[in-house]
Amino acid sequence: MAEPSRSVHVDEDHGCDDKSADGSQQNPYKTLLFALIQHQPLPSGAPQYFTRKKEPGAEQGPAVSEVHQQWLPATTSALKKATKLYDQHKRKQAKGDELASREKQEADKRQQILDEAKRLHIRQDPHLPKAIKIRLDQKDPAIVKLRSGQSEKDVDYSDGRGTRVRVTGRVHRCRAQKDVIFLTLQDGYGLLQCVLTGDLTKTYDAMTMTLETSLEIYGEMWEVPPKQHAPDDRELHADYYEVIGKAAGEKEAITTRAAPDADPQTLYDNRHLVLRGDHASAVMKVRAALLRAFRQTYEEITPSCLEVTPPCMVQTQVEGGATLFAFDYYGQKAYLTQSSQLYLETCLPSLGNVFCVAPSFRAEKSLTRRHLSEYTHVEAELDFITFDDLLAHLELVMCRVVELALTNPQIAKLILDLNPKFEAPERPFKRMKYADAIEWLNEHDIRTGEGEPHKFGDDIAEAAERKMTDIINRPIFLTHFPAEIKAFYMRKDPQDPRVTESVDCLMPNVGEIVGGSMRMEDYDELMEAYKRVEIDPTPYYWYTDQRKYGTSPHGGYGLGLERFLAWMCGRFTVRECSLYPRFTDRCTP
Repeated sequence: MAEPSRSVHVDEDHGCDDKSADGSQQNPYKTLLFALIQHQPLPSGAPQYFTRKKEPGAEQGPAVSEVHQQWLPATTSALKKATKLYDQHKRKQAKGDELASREKQEADKRQQILDEAKRLHIRQDPHLPKAIKIRLDQKDPAIVKLRSGQSEKDVDYSDGRGTRVRVTGRVHRCRAQKDVIFLTLQDGYGLLQCVLTGDLTKTYDAMTMTLETSLEIYGEMWEVPPKQHAPDDRELHADYYEVIGKAAGEKEAITTRAAPDADPQTLYDNRHLVLRGDHASAVMKVRAALLRAFRQTYEEITPSCLEVTPPCMVQTQVEGGATLFAFDYYGQKAYLTQSSQLYLETCLPSLGNVFCVAPSFRAEKSLTRRHLSEYTHVEAELDFITFDDLLAHLELVMCRVVELALTNPQIAKLILDLNPKFEAPERPFKRMKYADAIEWLNEHDIRTGEGEPHKFGDDIAEAAERKMTDIINRPIFLTHFPAEIKAFYMRKDPQDPRVTESVDCLMPNVGEIVGGSMRMEDYDELMEAYKRVEIDPTPYYWYTDQRKYGTSPHGGYGLGLERFLAWMCGRFTVRECSLYPRFTDRCTP
């Protein structure tokens, strides 16, 4: 605060309330309150504060300003008002100073405690039983015995003791109470509550424990006391621990960088940290279980399907050129595959029914909640079948995959934790032809994106499709789409050449998760299809040859794993179902 002055000047028009002003006529303040803060009122009644401001309606210009602007003592009312604000300022400042002083005292006390804690070093007792290394999901009673009851000691290895174990993991949750710290460790396989007592809670590491810190903990396994809760109803009573890698805290803490309520783009930037959360890791575990279930299902059904691995770098299109990712391949134009279907068809003569689990890529600038630029595609092709056979196969595969996932207690729990309302679908799925869907949408006044009634030939938009599916609220096989809105290779219905023997499987809350069809097996018909969509058949010679060397009625489909996962786990967007989602303008991390 500046020294008191006999004359302090305030100019509301040209003054400044900052360090550039000193209250002189040349550098006046802007407000009377700021002047009072900088120069406390004198006990003398002589005028101390002088003000000036441009009179309302006064002419502009420096010459006129010199004439009509004069320094006058601040009025009594202005001083009274400013003094009242000044008193409020002093009280607020005093309160702030008091708070700052208290915080400093607490910080000094905290630092003193931490300095003392740094001098405390814990050591492992060599007389304790040898600890066995276990994963956090190890529950075999032949390996891990749980102690029950009570003990007056923090650690007690007397008769009837529990197994002494050594575990490693990261701090997933931390709760400190007086003289006891409860840590929940996570190692990717399970969770384990660890109880720290005595000197273990007084070390510097214990007092500065942060989430995601990696630890090695030794101790005795106990049953959880009655009316208490912990993962798997057991806990480890620690007798020693070591910090392997201390995690960042404060502004860099994981709870700050990957806060659940953070902006979505921030969470995508920190996807590597989000994956450590309960929900994200649960979705990834269910995803792995579904991949195992698909492979098991394809092996056990009759006839079985053989897994093959088609290329991802191609020089042909499957779903239209507008969604191709192009790149230079040794001077030739190539693309990332939209689908492996064409290659799977070539395997049928020698390998029988086949399937693949591979990435597909779509350069579709869509930001809807069910689109990705890279996704996992479960595709299959079946030989010597009818369209009804294809639908029956799809029902069987999807229902069996769900059944296998729910048969695993751990996976079933994860699914129901994520989506408590999930129920396995019942067969048969509802069959609905495209023409009937158009009629249904109009009957329910569900219009196109342009607000018009739907008509035959429209490509039903995602919003309308999902609304219909949610209202019907059961899996739907939407079949027989017009040839004009489907891929060139789809076989036309012999009973109605306007439409194809095609199918989309729609699921509530997600919409389409499967697209499939019978394929054209006639050589001439396929050549005409190339011509209709203006595709040069030359690069497709290997695909066309399938019709020249023993053609057959066949069909197949592609299932988006992320959409299937979003349906089962009740996720709002398929982006939550990909390890590191790739979509429009997002290719990191």
